[in-house]
Amino acid sequence: MQDLAERVAEVRGRIAEAVRRGGHGQAVRLVAVTKTHGPETVAAVHACGVEDVGENRVQEALDKQAMVTMPVRWHLIGHLQRNKVKALDRFWLFHGLDSSRLADAVDESGRRRGRPIDLLVQVNVVGEASKGGFEPADIAREGERMLGCAGIRVVGAMAMAPLDADERELRRVFTGARDACAALRAAGHPATELSMGMSGDYEIAVEEGATIVRLGTVLFGERH
Repeated sequence: MQDLAERVAEVRGRIAEAVRRGGHGQAVRLVAVTKTHGPETVAAVHACGVEDVGENRVQEALDKQAMVTMPVRWHLIGHLQRNKVKALDRFWLFHGLDSSRLADAVDESGRRRGRPIDLLVQVNVVGEASKGGFEPADIAREGERMLGCAGIRVVGAMAMAPLDADERELRRVFTGARDACAALRAAGHPATELSMGMSGDYEIAVEEGATIVRLGTVLFGERH
């Protein structure tokens, strides 16, 4: 972590250049993905000015939250089982709403707590069998349905590109996610956030309009 500040600065610079190249003019939130790293990593990245932290697994996140005292915004970026939706009370934003059944469960939890849960709808642009999410053709219909869910607030869309995607396919995925976000907005949701881009493809994602990038390896090195 000795050169973490330099890595953060370099990433922010690359993001700024990608915004310029893409021409969307958006602000981009950097989410540091700290899965498999301890709470000291959260402290270190927070000291570098990064206030958003992403975790893939609920229990690992809750354990880490109990040991972190600095004010960070916690993002749940992995798959969520329906029997764990109550844990969303502990997160600032949920990135992975990937099914109608999960939407209903999260909606019920939000209604019970008396405050809607902010989330992003996951779109599976290229139909990867290994990933969850809605097909692009279903986004408009699902967006209409979720207007009746008072317990959730759809603030945007999220997508993940295939690990072996070339630039053409990356842009296809990211453009598809941007279109999905627009469809959610057209349905009446306050959908302005677009979470896409990880360590290997975040610059292209930003060029295509990402407002949130989820970065781990480029900040902390390879996980062991």
